[in-house]
Order: sequence, then C-alpha cells, then structure tokens
Amino acid sequence: MNARIDHTTTSGTFSLDGQTHEVDNNVWVIGDDHECVVVDAPHDVNAILEIVGDRDVSAIIATHGHDDHVRFAPELADAVGAPILLHPDDSVLWRMTHPNREPDRMLADGEVLGVAAGTGLRVLHTPGHAPGAVSLYSVELNTVFTGDTLFAGGPGATGRSYSDFDVIIESIANRLFTLPDDTIVRPGHGPSTTIATERPHLSEWKDRGY
Repeated sequence: MNARIDHTTTSGTFSLDGQTHEVDNNVWVIGDDHECVVVDAPHDVNAILEIVGDRDVSAIIATHGHDDHVRFAPELADAVGAPILLHPDDSVLWRMTHPNREPDRMLADGEVLGVAAGTGLRVLHTPGHAPGAVSLYSVELNTVFTGDTLFAGGPGATGRSYSDFDVIIESIANRLFTLPDDTIVRPGHGPSTTIATERPHLSEWKDRGY
C-alpha cells in the first residue's frame, strides 16, 4: 500500500535563552493504513494520536531538539510504544527539556527510515538552526520535511544559542537546494512551499543576513 502524509497543527510555546514565544507547530505523520512514523511531537499528544489512529508507530523522529518539537515526545513514545530518534549533535538541546530521559536511538546522516512498503525517508543532516537539525527526504513522496531549517520565505532563525547563520545557509544551499525543483518542502511551522520557489532567493538571504 502506498504511503500518505497526514498533518495536524498544534499550538504552544517555545522557550530558549530566557525567552518564551507562542508558536504553532506542524506535525507530520507518514505511513500507510497499518504503520507510520511521526515527525516531531510538540504540544498535544491527543491531537497526534487522533492522526495516528489505530496504526502502529515505528518511530518518533525529532527534526531537532528545541522544546517545541520534542516536549511531548516521551509521552507520545510511551503511549504508542515507539522509539524516539534524534541526531546526536542535538543532545544538549534535548537535555534542556528532558534531563532524565534519553532518546532511544541516534540518527545518522544518509540513513533511510522505512515508513511503508517501498517508501523511505532519507536523513539529511542540515545544521544551523540547531547543531543536530535534520531534514527528511522521500523521493517516492517527492517531499522533504525540513523542520526549522527551511520555511516558505526563508531559513530558520539563527539568533539563539547553538545556532549559526552561515551554517544554515550552507545546509540549505548544499543539501536542500540540490533536491529536484518540484520537491515539496513541508516545514516545522507555516505553509508548505517548493524547492524551486525558494532557491532563487538564496542570495537575498545571504545579503541581509536572514
């Protein structure tokens, strides 16, 4: 059975460097009628469980370790019996939210996570917004889940601890903008876009430091 992408949006807060902001987060669930993976677990376990339904969850994948993407990952993992996956470079951010619980497995750049028969997600390490930020590319679904690395209209924020503007630009230019033009970009916040829509603006972002 072909994989599909289900989506919900949850609302809550993001806190770092002594500041707290209200945010709306995208949650992406990828799989078939029997099995799925969840990308990020921000603010509302019940909203995610409603999208999952009666499917088995094979993994909860964190695009990065900021609290608005992992706050409810342990609760969701316990509810569905799934492992939490995170890139090792974001362990320091993870522990700010969950000092007493570690992720179940670390992600490796280039590995492919199966989400349904014939469909996979390739892990692309795309640091900058966070040191262990990853994007998840599915050639079969013509989609890349970019977390907070790339949004409709620009790169993710880099004005906080553990972020770096030059690094995020390099990640976008050398990892994401090498994908096919028609690849759909599904970010951690806000509307979807395409690689072709965003690629022409790279020089603008560099010039204005955004």
